[in-house]
Amino acid sequence: MKKIVVPVFLILVLTFSAAGCNKDAASKINNNDNAGKLKIFTSFYPMHFIAKEIAKDKAEIINMIPAGVEPHDWEPTLKTMAQLQESDMFVYNGAGMERWADRVIENLDKNKTKVVEASDGIELIRGEEDHGHDDNDPHVWVSPINLKKEALNVLDALIEKDKGNEAFYKENYEKLAEALDKLDRDIKEAGKSFRGNIIVTSHEAFGYFAKEYNLEQIPIRGVSPQQEPSPAKMAEIVKLCKEKNIRYIFVEKFVNPKYSETIAREIKGEVLTLNAAHGLTEEEEKSGMDYISIMYENLENLKKALE
Repeated sequence: MKKIVVPVFLILVLTFSAAGCNKDAASKINNNDNAGKLKIFTSFYPMHFIAKEIAKDKAEIINMIPAGVEPHDWEPTLKTMAQLQESDMFVYNGAGMERWADRVIENLDKNKTKVVEASDGIELIRGEEDHGHDDNDPHVWVSPINLKKEALNVLDALIEKDKGNEAFYKENYEKLAEALDKLDRDIKEAGKSFRGNIIVTSHEAFGYFAKEYNLEQIPIRGVSPQQEPSPAKMAEIVKLCKEKNIRYIFVEKFVNPKYSETIAREIKGEVLTLNAAHGLTEEEEKSGMDYISIMYENLENLKKALE
């Protein structure tokens, strides 16, 4: 049966490619100077960040989701899926974040492509009821400590795939781990001066971060940023903010700010950015921003809101 399906699949890919319907990050692959390198596909930005930090120039690393695109409801094109068939490794977060991942993985040749579920081994927490996602909150990477665990899973996979560069990968992982440990220490140190511990967020993306740093997350939406909050929930959050004297409402990049702005108006407060590091804009990519710098920006806004 597989011998029949694959040619049809490839014909469909060529058809879509010819029609110009596959404008995505994978279409930017440059095969020059990549001969002999591992070809690694990553599902979205945090996975790309850790793969790039560890493998560096030993691999060609392709992020499947383009810059500036919100990843929760993104779907790969046929062209991307065909290119993924030729990869040496596919790194994804898992935990229900990439709802398309299972059907993509089914079509991969596991003898060629090493599949890495980066969140493997991390204890998951439950999210609010959300019909668009699993019961678990998939945003494990928002905690720097969890991202370090995900990076270790990527390191192990790289060594398995490319034993000859084990020392190189380990050295790079240690540098990344040091940076994440410093970030963790700095957040904990800043937290000592926080007078409050409640963060009202645009959607439920900071559960692991809140758990790590003794904060209480009050999400306006559930795990999916497309979920619409009810008027009753909005009123409940406004009432809580007034009772607790909360003056700042957080909003994320790539998420519609209207509900955060509405609550801020009701409490005569302000809106601040709290970035879940789902991705970077093209401008942020060009300026050299990364996960670490995003989290330090978050820390400054947390200081403003909670000190």
